Amino acid sequence: MSPESTNATSEAETPAEQSKTSRFVRWHRRVLGFCLVIFALELGLFLLVLPWRPAWELNWIPAHFPDLDGIWQNGFFRGAVSGLGILNIYVALAELFNQLRALFAEEK
Repeated sequence: MSPESTNATSEAETPAEQSKTSRFVRWHRRVLGFCLVIFALELGLFLLVLPWRPAWELNWIPAHFPDLDGIWQNGFFRGAVSGLGILNIYVALAELFNQLRALFAEEK
């Protein structure tokens, strides 16, 4: 598609079509934003809790890589993984607040 054809397409749209398209894009971004919130929150909770559960030791990594077993069982490594979980939870909450702020600012 050449630049001339994109300009002709945008000029041919009526204001009602542009409004409908912008509304669709806005809702599309909002839904994707809330999907990001849910994904980041679930991943964060998983990474926060899993290193401290007994299932952490019953993983395939220590069984297949015995040299990494000392690192895998190390409390500092578990804490680093939990720290990534906290970071994911922070990202989820920040994105949630941004989404809610945009939603309520749009209604005014």
